[in-house]
Amino acid sequence: MTDPVLSRRRFVRDASLFGGSVWLAAQLPWPRAARAAADSSAPSVLAPPEWKTLEAITARILPTDHEPGAREAGCTNFIDKALANEESAARPLYQAGLRGVDAAARARFERPFIELGEIEQDELLAALETGNAQGWPDDAGPSPSFFETVRVHTLIAFLAHPKYGGNRDYAGWRVTRYPGPRHHEGGYTPEQMTGAAKVKTVWGGEQ
Repeated sequence: MTDPVLSRRRFVRDASLFGGSVWLAAQLPWPRAARAAADSSAPSVLAPPEWKTLEAITARILPTDHEPGAREAGCTNFIDKALANEESAARPLYQAGLRGVDAAARARFERPFIELGEIEQDELLAALETGNAQGWPDDAGPSPSFFETVRVHTLIAFLAHPKYGGNRDYAGWRVTRYPGPRHHEGGYTPEQMTGAAKVKTVWGGEQ
């Protein structure tokens, strides 16, 4: 599969399989981030330019097509609340990395990342992933480490419970066809597990 958007969709569906490490990480409790997300959707630690750059990056990791992507799911809001709380140790990595992304974008295209076209953004992110980004600052740390951290956080934001600030309107669960937790209702019936009976989703539909 060569289409990058289709490849990413396949990846997020694979990552959401029960037992997958990303799926398990998305189910971990983040109580402080949840409280912060409930209090406000305004940025907690990201400056406005950092927010915009990060949102553009997440939007290329999980692009919007006929289904919602990272932008619609509010993945940047989740990451911001996580960096302010449970994931605070990653804050310096983000600050240096986001600065590095714009430095690399200006070195290669003479424009900041948010002003690049989608093809240019994908090209630059591919260079970050492989550690071959021209203009990446030496003091920003390894670009592959930054990219992988953002990628994992974006996927977690897409799949975690909406109370943590991402997965807005259950976008991630709708895409992956996860109907929502049912442990409080005694789990799923054998008929639902085999597809013989429909499952009622947490957003009110059936599948």
